[in-house]
Amino acid sequence: MLRQFRQILNLVRTHFQQVEKKAGIGGAQVWALAVLRDAPGIGVTELARRMDIHQTTASNLVRGLARAGLVRAERKGSDRRTVQLHPLAAGLRVLEQAPGPFAGRLPQALQSLEPALLARLEADLGALLTVLQTDARSARLPLAVISMANSLNANDLHS
Repeated sequence: MLRQFRQILNLVRTHFQQVEKKAGIGGAQVWALAVLRDAPGIGVTELARRMDIHQTTASNLVRGLARAGLVRAERKGSDRRTVQLHPLAAGLRVLEQAPGPFAGRLPQALQSLEPALLARLEADLGALLTVLQTDARSARLPLAVISMANSLNANDLHS
């Protein structure tokens, strides 16, 4: 079973390395761009909800995308705190270069599983996480961020 986890981790890491190499930005930023392309005008809170990440993480992603000239943040309406996010032409060009799936291969694979299998897997992984006493806050970090921060080298895969 440990080998299966290694295969999954390696697949996630490799996918996001390829995304970063081809798109020139991180996988989480590519995913955020794709969400904004599909739902232009949403705010940071809605972006965070759609990506299932913390709002602070989404805000940091947007800040980086805006600095890179890939998205525009517009304040509209009477509540000047509300920001509408729009991908710019340069951001759309980045998406054309990036390999999919934009959310990552693991979320795509999980969506393809039968509901009963997915429910069992979620329950079993929940039990494992309890034994491991993991930090629940890490559940709201994008896989692209986790995979790049914890890159494994080839030697780690064989231990």
